[in-house]
Amino acid sequence: MGAGGADHARAMDPLRVLTQEYGFFTRQEALSAGFAGRDIARNVRTGYWVRFRRGSYSFGDEWGALSPVGRHRVRSNAVMRSLGDAVALSHVSGCVRHELEVWGLPLGRVHVTRLDGGPGRIEGDVVHHEGLALDADVVRLGGHLVLRPERCVLEAGSRANNEVALCLFESGLRHKKYDVDALRRRFVEMQFWPFMRHLQIPVRMADPRAGSIGESRGNWMFWVLGVPAPIPQFEIFHPNGELAGVTDWAWPERRLLGEFDGRIKYGRLLKPGQDPGDVVFEEKVREDLLRELSDCNMIRFIWSDYDDLATSRARLERKLGWAS
Repeated sequence: MGAGGADHARAMDPLRVLTQEYGFFTRQEALSAGFAGRDIARNVRTGYWVRFRRGSYSFGDEWGALSPVGRHRVRSNAVMRSLGDAVALSHVSGCVRHELEVWGLPLGRVHVTRLDGGPGRIEGDVVHHEGLALDADVVRLGGHLVLRPERCVLEAGSRANNEVALCLFESGLRHKKYDVDALRRRFVEMQFWPFMRHLQIPVRMADPRAGSIGESRGNWMFWVLGVPAPIPQFEIFHPNGELAGVTDWAWPERRLLGEFDGRIKYGRLLKPGQDPGDVVFEEKVREDLLRELSDCNMIRFIWSDYDDLATSRARLERKLGWAS
């Protein structure tokens, strides 16, 4: 069968209709579509289908194309199909459903909070949490109940370290799922819950101006190293008042600008017909212009710098003019 015929066959498969909408289909749906038990076993054995939890399947090509977050989202759909409105997605699963970045959080299990008074427990790939959930705590997204985003980030962050928690809090602020006041109010309400107390630092630090996880990690590194908090999203202007550019950070009193360099950032800047080398060259021209207009130096960080604090501290001390 040619490529066109294969594409047509996939389009005609009724189970593909289900995976396009929900990301999965059930064993019962496969049986209803005319597949016998031996067909199901053969399709899984050959990799044409993937059984990612008991009774839930996806096509191998579709599952293989999903990111870890995408797989977690599909797994959450399957869990909620099974449990219904007795639970709400919460913790990291609620964050995924609210479309937040969940860097540093484990995605192997789906987290739900019981709304029916059921006990907390771990059952296969599902973590059932107990906890008071008022009507105002619960929203419906994509047909499923989910706890509000400010509660999801706090509960997910409570089991993580403070760097991960700060990245999570700032993701919610960046995507306007809540504001700083709402996050802080909710923390005050939850601060005596288990595992919550350590979050007072990242809650206080959380800033909606952080433009990416890389910038949030930089903010945490500056705090750990005792570096004065920079001005985020610092604007630099031409003499005629026209905006020349915005840097991720700035310490203007020390005549220093800062940028996070990430592959994703360069990919976002890529224009039709450009390759990454073109973007790097344009970024160098931009940096030269911003340094000239501001009469400042520039320091750049990449992902690996956040795991080498001693070297990053030495670079910052040199650039900021501090004694080592």
